[in-house]
Amino acid sequence: MDYKKVWKRATCLLAGLAVFGLADNPVSTYHYLADPSAASDGDTFYILTDVDDYSPQKDFNYDIVGLNAFTSQDMKNWTDHGMIFKSKREFGNYPDNTWASGIAVHKGRIYIVYPNGASGVGMITATSIDGPYTDPVKETHGVNYIAASFGSSVIGSCDQIAHCFDPGIFIEDDGTGYVVFGGGENAQRPYGNNLDIIKFTENNGKITFDKNSLKRINAPGSFEAPYIHKKGSTYYLSFNTQPQVIDYSMSNNIMGPYTFVGTVIPAIWKVPDAHNAGGNNHQGFAEFKGKWYAVYHDRRLVTADEHPGSCTQSGQCTNSPNKENHRSVSIDELTWNGDKMNELTFTSEGPKQIKNFDPYKTYKALTSSKQRNVRSRTDWTKGKPVVHVLTPLGTKESWIRVSGVDFGNGAENLRVKAANVGDGNKIEIRKGSVSGTLAGTCSLEKTGNWNSYVDNDCEMSGLSGVVDELFFVFKGSKDSTMGIIEWEFQGTKREPEPQQPFGGKAWAIPGKIEMEDFDEPGYGAGNDSYADNDSDDHGAESNGGKSYREGTGVDIYKKATGYVVGYNQTGEWLEYTVEVAESGDYTMYAAVASANATSGFKLSIDGDDITEEIAVPQASSGEENYDDYNKVKENVTLTAGKHILRFTVTGDWMDIDYINFVKGKNAEDSDPIGGPTAIGNKVAFKAMHYTAYRVFDLRGSVIGTVNLDYANAAEALNAAGFGKGVYMLKQVQGGKKFMVNTAK
Repeated sequence: MDYKKVWKRATCLLAGLAVFGLADNPVSTYHYLADPSAASDGDTFYILTDVDDYSPQKDFNYDIVGLNAFTSQDMKNWTDHGMIFKSKREFGNYPDNTWASGIAVHKGRIYIVYPNGASGVGMITATSIDGPYTDPVKETHGVNYIAASFGSSVIGSCDQIAHCFDPGIFIEDDGTGYVVFGGGENAQRPYGNNLDIIKFTENNGKITFDKNSLKRINAPGSFEAPYIHKKGSTYYLSFNTQPQVIDYSMSNNIMGPYTFVGTVIPAIWKVPDAHNAGGNNHQGFAEFKGKWYAVYHDRRLVTADEHPGSCTQSGQCTNSPNKENHRSVSIDELTWNGDKMNELTFTSEGPKQIKNFDPYKTYKALTSSKQRNVRSRTDWTKGKPVVHVLTPLGTKESWIRVSGVDFGNGAENLRVKAANVGDGNKIEIRKGSVSGTLAGTCSLEKTGNWNSYVDNDCEMSGLSGVVDELFFVFKGSKDSTMGIIEWEFQGTKREPEPQQPFGGKAWAIPGKIEMEDFDEPGYGAGNDSYADNDSDDHGAESNGGKSYREGTGVDIYKKATGYVVGYNQTGEWLEYTVEVAESGDYTMYAAVASANATSGFKLSIDGDDITEEIAVPQASSGEENYDDYNKVKENVTLTAGKHILRFTVTGDWMDIDYINFVKGKNAEDSDPIGGPTAIGNKVAFKAMHYTAYRVFDLRGSVIGTVNLDYANAAEALNAAGFGKGVYMLKQVQGGKKFMVNTAK
């Protein structure tokens, strides 16, 4: 981890990769990445990297804010899982900088060790690379870090090594694990005597470190990047040296002593298409399907004639880092001479594809062997797996390529799950090249917002046998207005399926409709039964962590009297199949609560409004009080027969329990508040209402996000770990913004 960097301001070119042609290294051309490590579970090859995008938060200085992950089953096509781990700057509880980190996979569980800058090492674990992750060290030892130069820790004071960083992790077949870390130089610990190794055991998700096992490892000339892997019965300790090459030593005991051998990865100025750009390096080695592979970082992207550096970290693209510094991650096959590693040969092509790609599975959108003019974002919610979204630059030559695709007897359909807030957005599927034979076109359905995803079914033809290069070509009238999360090919075209009433029976009118029991969504464009502004069910916690309507993201809260729909925001809607007994006048009553003076909703039947906007009274006892329940009513005229009733939110922050239709104009409510089946007057009905705000410093730089679930915004900022000062908050979904002084 070369932690001293000099950056300069320059123009960030949005153009994609040109100088590399269709070379497969590096694995990503839309993000800067650094300090890779590798692992394999026999079915999947994993690459873990730092996020090396430029940082306006640090005035474009060096700032690692999280970890990205990639997986492959064929060593040519890689799935980018996005930023799977974020640092303290945005989500609290973890360090400001997560520099070079390590990954291991054992019995279906992912283990990641990360540094706290240069002052400690922590661990997270999950059953999937997408998370959610937990902290097994804290579970056992009550602290986040296995080594720290401050406060309580497992071993304390980093064992006096110069820098307690760059951790690597190795787990034996029997589950015994080891973490190696360290590097740098100080008066007491010169180069070559700054690496430590410590043993740990795992039991039911808890990690226990053996303090007595801590041992110094001698690694001649080592500066950083310690990494351990095993072949047969031999252990290999590799590390970066002052000449910026990766050297290695061997031992028949993981704790050493190790015998120095020589260089395995040469200096990266020798990378053929990086214009002699040098710098430090970092490495990972893993075996997969009988072959060995080495991952490393280089300067291929920043030295490209068309500099495709990512601007996603800040949401803007006005500056980029010095071309001599930013890094990208590549992979090549590692060969052996007996039990010794041959020096790695850098290639532009990367490893050979070891098996054909199966298109008849569901893939995350950024699964590709090469890309041009695409961007991405990671939707990260604590306690949930991350969602990685592909956001193409539709006005440019924007595409992803998938290699060696075996369509067998042929594909007739492509399903693309996407949000679309622009006009004319479409995906062309082409064979052989960006302008090759057209197999089909997906015109994306327009959605209400960035977080509403719908399935788009697109007819395909001419896709059979093995297609060497398949291109998804993105076109639109404006950049970054489509957000794609997954795709899959299908052997036969799937016909649209209409939505169905919940439980299989239409709601009877006159009668009461429980709002949480909206229709089951159908399949294909126009057959949705709901629209929610985000994919997270904010009410799941009230139901033991399980969503009442799994997979919808509709915010349903469990109460003593049943379920209610809360966290309602403008533009969201729910639909219900209803059976009206006879035509005529009806009185509609709705049981609602609100913390907002401008909350409201309207109703429509088969697309035609049957009410104007209905205002929902604000709770009389305070802005954040959801205990006050009210009934609102409206006279409506209905036609006999089966219909689709839509409830649409027209003003933020209201809860709704049910709607009751009574026959006749101005009829008396058959289920009043306080009645035998009603929710009761002033029932404790407070949902966990909050909204996300971006936090800016006084220079206008984004320094994090905060969820305002407190009555006092300053209290929310303090609870999220922001220090005393003045901040500007801007609503993530919406236009509200205001200043907050936390020093008062």
